[in-house]
Amino acid sequence: MKSLIKKIPLLNISAFIITFIFILGCQQQTTDTKPESAVFDIQKAKSFIDSINTKFSEQIMNGDSVALASHYAPDAELLFSNSEPIKGKDIVTAWGSMIRSGTRNMIFTTTDLTGCDDFLIETGYFEIKENDNKVNKGKYVVVWNQQNGEWKLYRDIGN
Repeated sequence: MKSLIKKIPLLNISAFIITFIFILGCQQQTTDTKPESAVFDIQKAKSFIDSINTKFSEQIMNGDSVALASHYAPDAELLFSNSEPIKGKDIVTAWGSMIRSGTRNMIFTTTDLTGCDDFLIETGYFEIKENDNKVNKGKYVVVWNQQNGEWKLYRDIGN
């Protein structure tokens, strides 16, 4: 019992040191040498996301699975509940299948957006109105990746 009591303070000190090192490692460096014009603009990113979500809804309404798939990076993945990850050229097929099943009106509402120069993380909810007036609602998380100066969907997770 005495050896256990002696180890507890040692474990607390070790946990404190590890936590302290982790916190120091995660702090941003104050020697940011980026010019002010190169600082990431989250409002500009939000405007872009809103415009793409509007375009996405229009392309669904028009039944254009090729245009929908063009928003995805070559290494993108669709991660929907109760299905295997959908990758590459199968993304066109997945959107085509959804459109053929009667999906014609899909509205996206972003509830949060955070990111940096390379990645954006968007969370929100969607509403799908089917041809038979059935309404489905769900949530999504999308990871956007900057590729060749263009934002592309990298991971698309929805339920």
